[in-house]
Amino acid sequence: MPIIKKTELREMTPEQRNTKLTELRTELTKMLTMIKAGGAIDSPGKPKALKRTIARLQTIINEEASKQ
Repeated sequence: MPIIKKTELREMTPEQRNTKLTELRTELTKMLTMIKAGGAIDSPGKPKALKRTIARLQTIINEEASKQ
């Protein structure tokens, strides 16, 4: 269950990627805080999917940076 597909990430502009990365990190932080506080989340697999999407996004950003 990817949050965003790789093809969609590659089609984004660098500014959009950085904005999306910030949004995803914020969402993950909120979710992890809620879990630590003892709250229930909608989908137990969502934190893992968020982490993977963040990693994919960082990989694409680093690939683009190394090409230049």
